[in-house]
Amino acid sequence: SPKLVLVTGGLGYIGSHVVLSLLLTGRYLPVVIDNCANGFPEALKRCIEISRDALGPKALVPKFHQVDLTNQGELENVFEEYKGQGGIWGVVHLAALKAVGESGEKPLDYYRVNVSGSLTLLETMAKYGARRFVFSSSATVYGTPPHIPIKETSPIQPESVYGRTKAMVENIIQDTCRATFEEPGSDTRALKAVSVRYFNPAGAHPSGRLGEEPRGKPGNLLPLLAQIAVGREKSELKVFGNDFPTPDGTCVRDYLHIMDLAHGHILALDALDKPDGIFASLTKKDGLYRAFNLGRGKGMSVLEMIAAMAKATGFKYEYEIVGRRTGDVPDLTADPSQAQKELGFLAEKGLEEMCRDLWNFQQQHPQGYSS
Repeated sequence: SPKLVLVTGGLGYIGSHVVLSLLLTGRYLPVVIDNCANGFPEALKRCIEISRDALGPKALVPKFHQVDLTNQGELENVFEEYKGQGGIWGVVHLAALKAVGESGEKPLDYYRVNVSGSLTLLETMAKYGARRFVFSSSATVYGTPPHIPIKETSPIQPESVYGRTKAMVENIIQDTCRATFEEPGSDTRALKAVSVRYFNPAGAHPSGRLGEEPRGKPGNLLPLLAQIAVGREKSELKVFGNDFPTPDGTCVRDYLHIMDLAHGHILALDALDKPDGIFASLTKKDGLYRAFNLGRGKGMSVLEMIAAMAKATGFKYEYEIVGRRTGDVPDLTADPSQAQKELGFLAEKGLEEMCRDLWNFQQQHPQGYSS
């Protein structure tokens, strides 16, 4: 029978694609929780439709609970509900506030949701004996890295409040893994956890039925470019800084297709189920804890991304160069070789597919899911 996997923030952009990927395995049954502040119930409907189209009557139907992660009572009710079905087998934790700029203006909101919410979740997992955890972390934990591409061993020195909340939660998880450590293979109560540090997710499901639907003005470059091309976003396109130490002076980021990123979560969950595998050589000093970069290992500048979207959409973008944004790092390009070697992770889709799939979704939904 399929394993029950709790997905926090499962109605969001990344969460909904992870839920779909879980459904498509046929091995994992997602139990989705979301407070619906930034996520869309419509996204879950689309996940069910797409998985039915792919798997037919065998397709599993995910469960949904509207729950706020910071409310321990609500969360415990969800765990309680599945106790009779063997309980929650594992957790993929994506729920978080995620705008780097906003995090500096509203630090208390970010610490409450991202850090307190994660604590509540870990406490509830401990109470109900759920011991497998995949945490959605971020490349922002590296701050300005000393070397490019960035390895997992690069110093953790976040420069934004958002990045600090992610680094803090990683520490909390690893400390919990240390405290509950048992030798791999004999672990009956140890917390086993993987943090996946993503770089820049982009694109949409190739069907165009599932994609990124920001509430308000998009905070990320690609959805903003898509909305400008479709005529939904009328504001001027600003490029923040062209004096960075990069080939064209604009920030460089490592973009990876959302479906590749979602698949990375499945590989992390699969790794948690193997008796030793990625945990084989760990000691109590480490805990049963690992962190992996999920990226393509290819950096693209802001101007290159604008050109790639112009090619996909046929739209001629006009932009204004303005000053740098606080907290923007010149280059965040991953070295994903560790995830490739140990998890079998390989980002298969390139930039052209990211832009094409995003534009396909945007054209089908000029006003978002409501259209």
